[in-house]
Amino acid sequence: MSSHGIKDKVAIVGMGCTRFGELWDRSAGDLVVESTQAALTSAGITKDSIDAYWLGTLISGYSGMTLSTALKIDYKPVTRVENLCASGSEAFRNACYAVASGAYDIVMAVGVEKLKDTGYSGLARPNPADDGTGTTLTAPARFSMLAPAYADKYGVARDDFKEAMTHVAWKNHYNGARNERAQFRAEVPKEKIRNAPAVAGDLGVFDCSGVSDGSAAAIIVRAEDAHRYTDKPLYVKALSFAAGPGTGPFDPTYDYTTFEEAVRSAADAYRQAGVESPEDDLMMAEVHDCFTPTELVLMEDLGFSARGGAWTDSLADKFSLHGTLPVNPDGGLKSFGHPIGASGLRMLYECWLQLRGEAPRERQIAAKGLRYGLTQNLGGGPGECVSFVSIVGADVG
Repeated sequence: MSSHGIKDKVAIVGMGCTRFGELWDRSAGDLVVESTQAALTSAGITKDSIDAYWLGTLISGYSGMTLSTALKIDYKPVTRVENLCASGSEAFRNACYAVASGAYDIVMAVGVEKLKDTGYSGLARPNPADDGTGTTLTAPARFSMLAPAYADKYGVARDDFKEAMTHVAWKNHYNGARNERAQFRAEVPKEKIRNAPAVAGDLGVFDCSGVSDGSAAAIIVRAEDAHRYTDKPLYVKALSFAAGPGTGPFDPTYDYTTFEEAVRSAADAYRQAGVESPEDDLMMAEVHDCFTPTELVLMEDLGFSARGGAWTDSLADKFSLHGTLPVNPDGGLKSFGHPIGASGLRMLYECWLQLRGEAPRERQIAAKGLRYGLTQNLGGGPGECVSFVSIVGADVG
């Protein structure tokens, strides 16, 4: 990639995040009011100070009026963006670039989705017209193919890989049980995870993220202005986005053991941020654990584990709350569910808490490395997806 990056040119000075869950009594507008007001309060400003907004949502509204109507921000510029499950991340990326360019002094990125009251158990969205040769598998079916493919490629017994998948679910529910904003706030015994009803292939119910509602928001300013708003800003070190060609399902050489889009976006983000060793330089990571084998494959795509080593690293608790590189300390998609437009900014909210030392004591992780936090947000499926990677840090430099 040829991106120049905007390391240390902009900073996050306020964030807000709603509780995620089955919020039957709340509209998308209600949720964005709550998340944006929390962000404004944390920055010590009012909405009149915001110059422009970026909104990420897949199905919970159309155009910038989805936000301007709810917030009553008459005649402010509002850009609505959509990039599948990475829509909230895309809103954040574009908002950062707007400040870095000098176009605006202070902007807000907002992500929101209401899924529970769509009357559909998954994603209800119209697909664009095609030639009829597209895949029709459900998301669990598509991601379930990662498990046997990984086991076959690296000579891992299917039961051993299933145990690693179970450990991912157990870990993320352990973390989510300690998070008041999570949809599912209970530890789940491994035996219950392992013996849960099957959904697709080797995936059981607890190997899949849930459907939920939620919203999150971030306020971005120039780095040199950050301390006007907070003593503990987060500086943006890297933003990288990769959209794949979508040929994987039709390519006989694609082996379902990697997300090339994640590999490329991570490599670009590390170059922008100057990260040489993710394991040593990063304090934590929030990744797209839509299904448990997805998290395992991403550990290798992001360089956290050697190829073929993620399943043993996971079982050895490398990515647990007190491991050498905590992954999904907030509970991840497994505990929060996945309100599409909100997930990317929800991941960033955990960096906001952890890097500022403001996460609850029972899940606050120890500072290490460069005090960098990474978020990775995936949209689509194996072989045909988009991937976003951001890196933020607690200090300049």
